[in-house]
Amino acid sequence: MMTHWQQVNQRYLAAAIARIRQSLQRYIAQQQGTEPEIDAEPEDLAAIAATLPTPPALEKLTVAFQLTSFERDILVLCAGVELSASLGQLCSIIHSSPQLAYPTFSLTLAALPESHWSALTPVAPLRRWRLIEVSSGESLTQSRIRIDERVLHDLVGISYLDDRLQGWVTPISVLGQLPPSHRSLAEQMAKQWSDFQGSTLPVIQLCNREPGNENAFSIAAAACAPLGLQLYSLAAAAIPAAIAEREALARLWEREALLNPSVLLIDCAELDRTHRPTVLSFVETLQGIVILTRREPLQLATRGIIYLDVNPLSTTEQLELWQTALGTVDLNLDLNGELEGLVSQFKLNPLGIQSVCASVYSEVDSEDSPPESDRLWDACRQQSRSRLDDLAQFIRAIATWKDLVLPDPQKQLLQQIVAQVRQRIRVYETWEFAVRGSNGLGISALFAGASGTGKTLAAEVLAHELRLDLYRIDLSQVVSKYIGETEKNLRQVFDAAEASGAILLFDEADALFGKRSEVKDSHDRYANIEVSYLLQKMESYRGLAILTTNLKNAIDSAFLRRIRFVVQFPFPDAVQRIAIWRGMFSSKLPTVDLDFTKLARLNITGGNIRNIALNAAFLAANDGESLQMKHLLQAAQGEYAKLEKPFTEVEMGGWLR
Repeated sequence: MMTHWQQVNQRYLAAAIARIRQSLQRYIAQQQGTEPEIDAEPEDLAAIAATLPTPPALEKLTVAFQLTSFERDILVLCAGVELSASLGQLCSIIHSSPQLAYPTFSLTLAALPESHWSALTPVAPLRRWRLIEVSSGESLTQSRIRIDERVLHDLVGISYLDDRLQGWVTPISVLGQLPPSHRSLAEQMAKQWSDFQGSTLPVIQLCNREPGNENAFSIAAAACAPLGLQLYSLAAAAIPAAIAEREALARLWEREALLNPSVLLIDCAELDRTHRPTVLSFVETLQGIVILTRREPLQLATRGIIYLDVNPLSTTEQLELWQTALGTVDLNLDLNGELEGLVSQFKLNPLGIQSVCASVYSEVDSEDSPPESDRLWDACRQQSRSRLDDLAQFIRAIATWKDLVLPDPQKQLLQQIVAQVRQRIRVYETWEFAVRGSNGLGISALFAGASGTGKTLAAEVLAHELRLDLYRIDLSQVVSKYIGETEKNLRQVFDAAEASGAILLFDEADALFGKRSEVKDSHDRYANIEVSYLLQKMESYRGLAILTTNLKNAIDSAFLRRIRFVVQFPFPDAVQRIAIWRGMFSSKLPTVDLDFTKLARLNITGGNIRNIALNAAFLAANDGESLQMKHLLQAAQGEYAKLEKPFTEVEMGGWLR
């Protein structure tokens, strides 16, 4: 349905076209030596414009592109030919040819008032901004000129994103409620744009201090909204390397931003070093308002830049966002206890919080449904999980304390780890241990012991007890021989895990750690830097990070001092091996005359015991029998052969008697 503004705007455009029609009629009459056949006097443009709350599209376009009155008339003539057949007929009369029912520069220079040759040049607004298109021909002045389709629709009062920008830029709207710290940044940006006096606006870079762009996008959109600006995002990686293509994209965007006041946000999160000069050159040539998003500050050579830090939300802000979202969907969560646990564990952005609450609210309740607090917790885990899936191996944690056979001192250490993860918000925030700085607040642990002694199983138990996701990162795959790549890989892992506070299990720590020997060359020095960087990230990571190693003695003591917990996983003794063997077989597994005392004589770790039990179960299933000692003997022989370890008399004595 056409609005009042569109109706009056079209009236204004029709009156402007009528004025051009009169100019053509007067020119024709002058050339023919006759009296001009003038239609009714067109409406007064100023009077029409005065009835509108905002200027008509033609006036806004004239001001935005700084058109002279002659350039404005050329544009109106080209629009009139598209909208009124009578103007095309007048053009054919002037050209003395019915086939030439269109305007040319020659016609406009002769028939329109206040004409000037400079309007034809490529640097003048009409051609620089592609407001008109000039057909290829032998002569510039005789070539057909026509209005660009996007510009024509804008004059009529219909605004849309130019088709040629589709796929390049994406519109961004305000994403959820802004917390106070982010709202302050948005207001600061809007004030900067409103108060600026000069020729070229400085670029604003939003420096994200946490992973993801949602917060930066929301801040930018909120800054644009009160000024009537539309925000669009462009991925830095998509900016063409070829100069001609880059210039064409820049001019197309600048025209769009003037037609429909817009702001361009260039997402530089994935910007690599090789493409950086291209992107920075593109930014420096752009006119209008430009926003960059990237964690590390970027440097521009010829244009000012303002850096604004987008810091993680405070605990108070998180609580307020949760309370608002929960109130919106009417969920009955205990705000005095369970909510603090959610805030302590999951650092979701406002949109993520709203999505979690909405998804839980939409679930159908039944007698078997878990409490709303549990459903919220699980929804938060799912909301935060996707960023890590491409960087690490997800481990489904189903093991519990009863599955873990360890001496009491080791179990007590693991329980201390659980307690510290659960009580972080009270100790760090309420008791203000975090006031002195964030360094050293991460909970880090080193699990040391021979292969198969239960290090990974213990990590599973912790994840199950804390109801957190567990991801295994193979450090041997993360470490790179190229300088800087190891740190980049580690940063990606920690950034992706930050929102969820997932438990990170770094396997094969020996690939990175080692006794620091005398630094003989740059490679030795850089290896120490990589280790320090990992420990620094572990100390600042607000979740639990676990390192595993088979060789604790190979780790430098200076590194060990920076790890909060060191848990030594001993080789199981006979009593512990009996407990491990007993825990291997479920009640549904048929067994006959198993002697756990004899099985415990096998001097092996829990990992080897599991392999033997599993292989023996397959042997029994294949024989169609219950699991017996003979199956376990055969499986044990295979496991020992794999380990290249001989049986001893003590281990095998009396097995089959």
